Amino acid sequence: MLGMVKSVARENATVPLTVNAVCPGPTDTEMYRQAAEAEGMTGKVFSGMAKGIPARRLGQPAEIAATVAFLLSEGSAYITGQALSVSGGLTM
Repeated sequence: MLGMVKSVARENATVPLTVNAVCPGPTDTEMYRQAAEAEGMTGKVFSGMAKGIPARRLGQPAEIAATVAFLLSEGSAYITGQALSVSGGLTM
């Protein structure tokens, strides 16, 4: 996927089109909570995941959305072909 992002970004770098990827880390979503509850591991899963993330917490959906909103804004017009990890430092 990231190879495709970089390839399409390179092919379109001279036109007003940017192509980037947002790579979210563990995020506190309803689906994530339901999956943990189904396994009877809500507390264990959330605390265990948080310990492995340098920020010591799961991401929030609004944080992912804000990243996408930035990439859609004029402020990111010179950013293309990038994979932006929104993971609290998990993928450093």
